[in-house]
Amino acid sequence: MGDFARSADPAVQAELNLLSNLSPAGDRLGLDRIDRLLDRLGRPQDQLPPVFHVAGTNGKGSACAFLRAALEAAGHSVHAFTSPHLVRFNERIRIAGRLIEDGELAALLGEVREASEGIEPSFFEATTAVAILAFARTPADACILEVGLGGRLDATNIVERPLVTAIASLGLDHQQFLGRRMIDIAAEKAGIAKQQVPLVTQLYPEPIAACIGAIARQVGALWLPRGGAWDAIVRQDKLHYRDEAGELALPVPRLPGRHQALNAALAVAMLRHQTAVKVPPAALGAAMGWADWPARLQKLGPGPLTGLLPAGGELWVDGGHNPSAARLVADYVRHHWLDGRPLHLLFASLTSKDAAGTLKPFAGAADVVHALPIVGHECRDPAGLAAMARSMGFKAERRESIGQALAAIRGPARVLAFGSLYLAGEALAANGTIPD
Repeated sequence: MGDFARSADPAVQAELNLLSNLSPAGDRLGLDRIDRLLDRLGRPQDQLPPVFHVAGTNGKGSACAFLRAALEAAGHSVHAFTSPHLVRFNERIRIAGRLIEDGELAALLGEVREASEGIEPSFFEATTAVAILAFARTPADACILEVGLGGRLDATNIVERPLVTAIASLGLDHQQFLGRRMIDIAAEKAGIAKQQVPLVTQLYPEPIAACIGAIARQVGALWLPRGGAWDAIVRQDKLHYRDEAGELALPVPRLPGRHQALNAALAVAMLRHQTAVKVPPAALGAAMGWADWPARLQKLGPGPLTGLLPAGGELWVDGGHNPSAARLVADYVRHHWLDGRPLHLLFASLTSKDAAGTLKPFAGAADVVHALPIVGHECRDPAGLAAMARSMGFKAERRESIGQALAAIRGPARVLAFGSLYLAGEALAANGTIPD
């Protein structure tokens, strides 16, 4: 099944399955196929409202969530394309503020599939075309596109004149596609830069910043790095932001973690460095509390899974799946969760990920590791994961399911599902906590 796409609607699922068979080579980067496909569909990418285009290793989805919250708080209607989904494929496509409906999705999937004959687009390319086609046919004030993989050759980079581009935090991930060195990954992300379009970025080590700056100059983009054109810091329970237009003291985001404050600041900087879509400071402040991005240090409420926990227990999920994301989450754990309750880590990893590097930051913070499979995915064997965790000094057990792991916990504890967005989605679905 392409990209592990799931839908409870039989017509949507049938179309997703057909699309997944279009590309025998699986995931491939390049703009030729998406360009030819969209040409056949009438070049809908030229009919989009102003586009905010966001790349990055970690944080790009959260930045998109803050963007959408601020734009909607200002009264604007907003399209958004993000990936992957957690429970239902529909989560990827939000049309003027609402998740795409099943009937509409099935029809668009079929239309794109028919137009794809002889092109063999990847699954992501085809579904990007679905989103762009949907957005072109429904009026809105703004459009948010989250890069799927890399940037330079990602299907979303088919948009030639975005309003603003941005790069969130960078780390090692998807090296088989983007290169083994951080500088290679940075260069691929910076490939979304466009002539005379603002490129808003976070603060990076000097060699990485120099690489991004050189690419921006080469294409004639307006590079706006944190620490230069704009800056932000959390101080005295406020997010203090400044740029040439002035300073703002915004509420700290509701989403937990210092990294979310920086993701929010990136969104603020994007909005403040364009003039086509007006967003007043009050809307920026409202976005700090409105923005919602599931499976990012999300505490689950009452449901079948949380009901398995002993009294006083909590179940949290985070979709982080690489070492840089793990360092941020583990830092949050150390600063906010040391209240005497043990931390049980429900851990799983795709075979393509750095499992040891992702687990290592939790050394000294997690009391027990429960090694799990990821249902329906190519994942690391739980027995091997548990052995690896024990070799790193963790107390670790192999478990067959999230439910089995939770049932084995005795006494009040915090439990964090971590290591894969797919594991996070599995937990949300099992608890009945469906993203909307």
